[in-house]
Amino acid sequence: MGEEVRKAVIPAAGLGTRFLPATKAQPKEMLPVVDRPAIQYVVEEAVRAGIDDILIITGRSKRSLEDHFDRNFELEYQLEHKGKHDDLEEVTALADLADIHYVRQGEPLGLGHAVSVARKHVGDNAFAVMLGDDIMDHRSEVLEGMIGAYKHYGRSVVALKQVPVEEISSYGCAGAEQVGNNLVRIVDIVEKPAPAEAPSNLAVMGRYIFTPQLFEVLEQVKPGVGGEVQLTDAIALLLKEQTVYGYTFTVGRFDIGNKLDYLRATVELALEREDVGPDFGRFLAEVVERRGLAPD
Repeated sequence: MGEEVRKAVIPAAGLGTRFLPATKAQPKEMLPVVDRPAIQYVVEEAVRAGIDDILIITGRSKRSLEDHFDRNFELEYQLEHKGKHDDLEEVTALADLADIHYVRQGEPLGLGHAVSVARKHVGDNAFAVMLGDDIMDHRSEVLEGMIGAYKHYGRSVVALKQVPVEEISSYGCAGAEQVGNNLVRIVDIVEKPAPAEAPSNLAVMGRYIFTPQLFEVLEQVKPGVGGEVQLTDAIALLLKEQTVYGYTFTVGRFDIGNKLDYLRATVELALEREDVGPDFGRFLAEVVERRGLAPD
């Protein structure tokens, strides 16, 4: 049986080159989805799952991440002075979401290296890794399910989703054996395989629960695909020492670093909002009709 998972690591040091020029002067994790930055959705997801200690791995030109979750007394004064109490409550609540800490990666040496930077903060505790540009819809409850699996088995858990086989070369890929409804045991895992060499069409998504033994195997990982220290390679080494499970899901994930997924996230999450959803839905219906986009 595993202990409570109370710590999360959010790697957010990437350059965001897929979204240039928008990310030339701002982090991709700060791109707005409706009216809040992508990384806020990730932090709120962690809090919903019972995590209250979050370490964000940042890099050069990522200071706005820290500013977003900090107090801004000048802004708060102006909102109070103008009687905008709802806005005031929302911005002050950001600083109280969780205990949020920051450390710089230094060099962009890959996701595995970014996670290794968290070793001193995490210590001997189990911890979650949540990619800062992956949003999970609040209804999916993927992280809660993964934590439940960890608490039952006391072993690392990786989020997995089936993708078309022709797209598997963009992801880590796991070969697996079924254990339960949403749970598999991973038997093989590789980073960005060619479709013909992929062990399955189960792609690794941006959520993980790790035992602290991950840090020991990360020390053994050599640079792999792209010359970077790949987290997938560390999981492959961890498999030789202990069982690693996969938690499978089908819907609710948006890759904010992908332009089409970013637009999908904006539409889906806007439609769920009581304040803008109804009017936005009517606007979308009008666009579909005007442009003749309705299916035959």
